[in-house]
Amino acid sequence: MILYPAIDLKEGAAVRLKQGAMAAATVYAEDPAAQAEAFAAAGATHLHLVDLDGAVAGRSVNEAAVRGILARVRMQVQLGGGIRDLAAIERWLAAGVACVVLGTAAARDPALLAQACRRFPGRIAVAIDARDGKLRSAGWTEEESLSPLDLARRAEEAGAAALIHTDIGRDGMLTGANVEATAALARVVALPVILSGGVASLDDLRAAKAAGLAGAILGRALYEGRIDLKEALALC
Repeated sequence: MILYPAIDLKEGAAVRLKQGAMAAATVYAEDPAAQAEAFAAAGATHLHLVDLDGAVAGRSVNEAAVRGILARVRMQVQLGGGIRDLAAIERWLAAGVACVVLGTAAARDPALLAQACRRFPGRIAVAIDARDGKLRSAGWTEEESLSPLDLARRAEEAGAAALIHTDIGRDGMLTGANVEATAALARVVALPVILSGGVASLDDLRAAKAAGLAGAILGRALYEGRIDLKEALALC
């Protein structure tokens, strides 16, 4: 199982939100690239990046911060947030991002998703962000009529490399991850599924590993010292 330390970018800083509320951001690192270097020094090989401002704006906003991270670490970086067209996907992959994560674009533009997966095989992941079982998009501010399961099946049909399932209600709350819902999704598609949202302890990681999930994203629990990254990496 792959562990993905997370850096969520807002106004150039590394922050964490609670349940996606932009007004409730806690700043953990003014220098996101230095934070990425710290994760790499602990042994992490993968990194989950989200442009929070971009997710709401529908275009990349924290480009300078992302490029700064790419210049200073040699990690496998997956990036999401405001990437809504083929040109943006191509630009980020050319810049050194290993995998682009599509959320809103995947939910609203199936043709774009299919085209991106054909052009960049193995390098497109799909974010399935849900609150109370309902799919959310546009930085989690809007509800979609499409169900999480329908989006998962669309991603599988398009040839996506992986799914990232986030339980918005648990994200940033340190209440424990929704391993059950994520594992249920993994049982109905033949794609690697990554757990996100609410991971609070090594027990969450043990449960995710036992459920056969492909990876887990760590955020607030890392920043607040509830999980030791080296210990988590050894477990995973």
